[in-house]
Amino acid sequence: MHFHSFMIKYAEIGIKGKNRYLFEDALVRQIRRALKLVEGDFRVVKEDGRIYVAADSDYDYDETVDALRHVFGIAGICPMVQIDDLGFDDLRSQVIRYMDDMYPDKHITFKVQSRRARKNYPLDSNGINAQIGEAVLEAFPQIRVDVHHPDVLLCIEIRQRINIYSEVIPGPGGMPVGTNGKAMLLLSGGIDSPVAGYMIAKRGVVIDAVYFHAPPYTSDRAKQKVVDLARLVSRYAGPINLHVVNFTDIQMAIYEHCPHDELTIIMRRYMMRIAQQLAEANGAAALITGESIGQVASQTMKSLAATNEVCTMPVFRPLIGFDKQEIVEIAKKIGTYETSILPYEDCCTIFVAKHPVTKPNLNAIKRSEYKLNGIIEELYQKAVETEETIWIETEEQSL
Repeated sequence: MHFHSFMIKYAEIGIKGKNRYLFEDALVRQIRRALKLVEGDFRVVKEDGRIYVAADSDYDYDETVDALRHVFGIAGICPMVQIDDLGFDDLRSQVIRYMDDMYPDKHITFKVQSRRARKNYPLDSNGINAQIGEAVLEAFPQIRVDVHHPDVLLCIEIRQRINIYSEVIPGPGGMPVGTNGKAMLLLSGGIDSPVAGYMIAKRGVVIDAVYFHAPPYTSDRAKQKVVDLARLVSRYAGPINLHVVNFTDIQMAIYEHCPHDELTIIMRRYMMRIAQQLAEANGAAALITGESIGQVASQTMKSLAATNEVCTMPVFRPLIGFDKQEIVEIAKKIGTYETSILPYEDCCTIFVAKHPVTKPNLNAIKRSEYKLNGIIEELYQKAVETEETIWIETEEQSL
């Protein structure tokens, strides 16, 4: 069956009260952005508490649904038939035609669920349910009614026009990107950080990202891997500014002057300092990391506290209570897993101590950092001043 219209369902936006229109408008903007990836002409309209997508030309159904399934804020996508109100006899005929085209195999159960938003309609909801149900049974004797667990829930909405649909394709949920500020993601080539970025973007946050590159210890392939991960996340989060920071000199200074069991903690502290400086310069209000309690030595409770100590802005860790398999499942769902496991090192894996400290003493860490005075300042400033910013968007968006 060929559809020309979709009804977009949202969930959380519906409880936003007087501010709901702001979130609806943001969702409309994000839907329009997503549909630019699809060949065809589309209208996205907001009407009577509903958002509709109408195709004004030939289009690819599967590509359109896939684009919509990447828009945060969408709870469900309903391919529908939308008709003018030409009387109940016409509605009955349209429903029978819909059921015939939509379900060639008539050995199914169904239930009619109508909603009469326009109260001047001659029949109430119960009357519509009964008469449409009777018409379907007369037209298709093989079909049976099941009001508790139907195979098909036939939905009819009486509004300015009449909507007929029976399929709800799940969307990603969440909030429209752009409704909750901006944050800076510390993005590596691993499995966790792209998932963390996805999860915070799902709450309506615009994402920028920073990647710490360490040539020649990390290759251009490792950098390209991070660019590819950012592009995959951008399919959901929208365009991303990826800040590439050359971290080699800072890393070498830490390696040469600090205890090796503290390398990871001190390195992370400098990463967080730089990330916060870039966040402040680019209007971001928080940092995002992919850390999870106890996953590695630098992610114990005390290690996280030592890392946090250098930050004055909030640090969001959406994976903090997840185990690895749960993170992997999300990575596979959003399409980042296969890229994340490519064997190209990032700077975090090069200078790993054989026996890293798991319960760092903050005063001891600060004493070790004191040894960098007079050395690290110039290296730090150079790293910030020479960062490379790459505008990341899906390939289709860049066309």
